[in-house]
Amino acid sequence: MWMARARVWLATGALALGVAALPGCAAIDAQQREKVYRPTPGTLADWKPITARDEAVWLEMPAAEPGAPAQRLRAMWIPAADPAAPSVLYLHGTFRNMFQNRPKIAAISAAGFSVLAVDYRGWGESTSLLPSEESITQDSEVAWAEFTRRAPRVDSRVIFGHSMGSGVAVELALRHRDPPAYGALVLESAMTSMPDMLRDYGAIGVILAPLVTQQFASIDKIAGISVPVWFMSGSADKVVPPRQTQRLYDATVGVKHIEMFEGGSHSGLHQEFEQRYQAVWRGVAASLAGGPVVGGPVVGAAAAASAPAPH
Repeated sequence: MWMARARVWLATGALALGVAALPGCAAIDAQQREKVYRPTPGTLADWKPITARDEAVWLEMPAAEPGAPAQRLRAMWIPAADPAAPSVLYLHGTFRNMFQNRPKIAAISAAGFSVLAVDYRGWGESTSLLPSEESITQDSEVAWAEFTRRAPRVDSRVIFGHSMGSGVAVELALRHRDPPAYGALVLESAMTSMPDMLRDYGAIGVILAPLVTQQFASIDKIAGISVPVWFMSGSADKVVPPRQTQRLYDATVGVKHIEMFEGGSHSGLHQEFEQRYQAVWRGVAASLAGGPVVGGPVVGAAAAASAPAPH
């Protein structure tokens, strides 16, 4: 599992920083980012069309300075057959690029959504660089601009993040919260923060967590989100402990919804619980339209009382 390995590396790297006092904090930061994010290359040839309407697009990054080399992101737009369908901005996690995330993207599309998926710089065909929390956040803003262009109705927009992408999604949602420029936030296998991932590694992780340079501290931001927030997690997730998703749910104010999949894994909920997974997404669509939630738990304050205990 990538995050289990990342925790081991973070513990080792942080210990080296604190004890051996290796010269150059920048070098340690770069090593952390390389091991944690592990971006994978890929090409459009890896993409198997989900619909006959799939469209591959390039998103240009703003120039960092005059004369700087152009940088861009590869994205895929999968429009629903119904032009009035709600739309999802898909923000993936570490390691697997957008093309490798196709099965989950297809499951969301099958639930009746248009989907804009994007590869951050460093992944897939996007400009090659060593990612950082800062660069990924910048990339999400470029993706957001394209998303809002393709999904002009505010109440039809959904921001979705899986795993590390949940941290990207929460940060993006916080940036566009006043007034809310989207109708819902959906988080799957969501972590509270990168340092918390190390803390869950063990006692040494608690000591070394302050040395982690990448944060994605959703636990400090989630209370600032005012739109309905939907959470999904598998009880058998060996990558992000389900209790982290539960903590995020508990810290969320206002309308919220949690779906715990007993025995579910980190990345396979869309395949392991195909009908139930799509039912959750149909519930998201119904809530955007102002209708009742179908096939899912209660949405709203009452959900707090009915939520399952942390695993």
